[in-house]
Amino acid sequence: MSAIVYPLPGNEVVAHSLAAEIDGEIGKLVVRRFPDGESYFRYETPIDGREVILVASLDRPDEKVLPVIFAAGTAKELGASKVGLVAPYLAYMRQDKRFNPGEAVSSIYFAKVLSSWIDWLVTIDPHLHRRSSLDEIYSVPSATVHAAPLVSEWIRGAISAPLLIGPDSESEQWVAAVAADAGAPFVVLEKTRRGDRDVEVTVPDVDKWRDRTPVLVDDIISTARTMIETVGHVRAAGLQAPVCIGIHAVFADNAYVELKQAGAGEIVTCNTIGHDSNRIDVSGLIASAVRRVLPI
Repeated sequence: MSAIVYPLPGNEVVAHSLAAEIDGEIGKLVVRRFPDGESYFRYETPIDGREVILVASLDRPDEKVLPVIFAAGTAKELGASKVGLVAPYLAYMRQDKRFNPGEAVSSIYFAKVLSSWIDWLVTIDPHLHRRSSLDEIYSVPSATVHAAPLVSEWIRGAISAPLLIGPDSESEQWVAAVAADAGAPFVVLEKTRRGDRDVEVTVPDVDKWRDRTPVLVDDIISTARTMIETVGHVRAAGLQAPVCIGIHAVFADNAYVELKQAGAGEIVTCNTIGHDSNRIDVSGLIASAVRRVLPI
């Protein structure tokens, strides 16, 4: 019997693509709010004995986690054989240590909460800065997939003469990998410190690249401050308006508008979070990960 895929509100596009990829069924889940702000859930597609897959990207997580818990708990009570969560964007990964006394290590607590309600987890490019895998904090089976090959593929097909640019030395490994897969050259901005508050940022061998389209790539575009600064340096060097690519389109506050106003020629993201900038479909990646965690 095929799995039933239930999109939580705002996740319909990825859910429908996933169901098609794995020959699953799209289930109907009624979700609405009571006047006092509490949530109401009702499964209209029978799930007794079925594998249930919930699709919920967890940007702005504080308003989205309770619906996931209610949906998972209800599915289990109604007899689902397993309940998995596809979270294309997984929140609460950055606070992975106590940076200052008294702080909460929220990534651990968040993982404990989700692990207590689901049977497995699939996500794309979580922020594993100080951890080697999700298994360090999640107690359920998980699969992580990486969107960099899809980003490289998009660059190859959409930009005839790209130049990938990394904002600093820390980005070099990531940018180099995407550039190699895209068959494109890359550079990393050079910083020359002339004093405590005087840092000159330049594009190496700038004259070589004037006929190429600069491409800036990052995993998460949240405040977009790093990208905005890099766009400024690229434009100051006399290069073309850059294409800015992000895997996760968080875009806090007015970040998207500010990035456009800074001089970005085009802003492109993966559809891990629904946004007008989505150009790169990750449903195939998600389907491959789901098959690994839960053979269908």
